[in-house]
Amino acid sequence: MKPTERYAPPAILLHWLIAGLIIATFIWGLVVSDMPLSPAKFKYIAWHKWAGISVLTLVAVRLVVRLLKQPPALPAHMGNMERLLAHGGHIALYLLMFAVPLTGWLMSSAYGFPVVLFKLVQLPDLVAQNEQLAATLKTVHETLNWIMAACVVGHVLAAVKHHVVDKDGMLFRMSLRGPRQ
Repeated sequence: MKPTERYAPPAILLHWLIAGLIIATFIWGLVVSDMPLSPAKFKYIAWHKWAGISVLTLVAVRLVVRLLKQPPALPAHMGNMERLLAHGGHIALYLLMFAVPLTGWLMSSAYGFPVVLFKLVQLPDLVAQNEQLAATLKTVHETLNWIMAACVVGHVLAAVKHHVVDKDGMLFRMSLRGPRQ
């Protein structure tokens, strides 16, 4: 396994922080959706919203970091189709990391439930209260979440393929500890 150029440390930290939040928020959303209506459910929905808005904020910071410090080049052995899939997958993930929290915020606004970040800051409603729009946004939000889950699984499988099959050190480009020497 040859050493490869690594992502910038802020990009690595943001990658793993965002990844952890997305996974936790996705699972938390599934758990909360199956709960009966109760004060506990509203509290847990608030936590889900906090995590979603945190993802949205961190992804905006991550995009700025990516624009300021270009990611390492893809390995020369990758074919055109594999490069296209890699770039397309990253673009899809970025779009979804913005779209999923935004549709959640829109849905919350349309239902007439404010997003109050950490019980401190009430975010503005993005749309007026509208039950029909809220129901549509709920479907869109849920669908985008499942699409993002599929993209995340594809991303992880690609990383494992590079590590196990190609043995090209790609996995270590985003590792918190870097390549083992």
